[in-house]
Amino acid sequence: MNRKQRATWLLGRLPELYPDAHCALLFRSPWELLVATVLSAQCTDKRVNLVTPVLFDRLPSVESFAAVSQEELESLIHSTGFFRNKAKNLRACAVALLRDYGGEVPKELSALESLPGVGRKTANVILGNAFGINAGMVVDTHIGRLSRRLGLSGHNDPKKVEADLIKLFPRDSWKDLSHWLISHGRAVCAARKPACVSCPLASHCPSA
Repeated sequence: MNRKQRATWLLGRLPELYPDAHCALLFRSPWELLVATVLSAQCTDKRVNLVTPVLFDRLPSVESFAAVSQEELESLIHSTGFFRNKAKNLRACAVALLRDYGGEVPKELSALESLPGVGRKTANVILGNAFGINAGMVVDTHIGRLSRRLGLSGHNDPKKVEADLIKLFPRDSWKDLSHWLISHGRAVCAARKPACVSCPLASHCPSA
């Protein structure tokens, strides 16, 4: 079975296994998703979801993030780790949105990537989950790991993994595919000890 055939098989099997897969970060607006995604770097989604309700209650708008002090924002997001850099980027991002985009999160990949603290992965998360736009594939640690184990990509660089995946899967599946793969990575194909014996994808996985 070649890569394209395996990708086609996975596209049929993964939604059967994870029909309820969705973005694990809680948000009510594109800005809240942007903030949550920035905070999720080197931090669990569960931890971020504990922090953001208090954070957004104190800072309910882009304007409030632009006006808050570095020290106060650091204290609000401290438990997510790397809080100094995250606070600096979020404040700068809010200022940039107010200056360049009327306080609204843009819907273009290049515009999002130009914002402080927003890389390609974060931009793809926002476009797919806040706007329903499949501009690219999210490649986090789970998706990178599974792409290599499932023989979908031989690369470690997230941009190269993304390039391989978007060639194999139809555009309208990209957002859902990221959620399916992340769900499988968390439930079965863990980094240190994958449960290959009980894996429902083992029959078509070259690493099993």
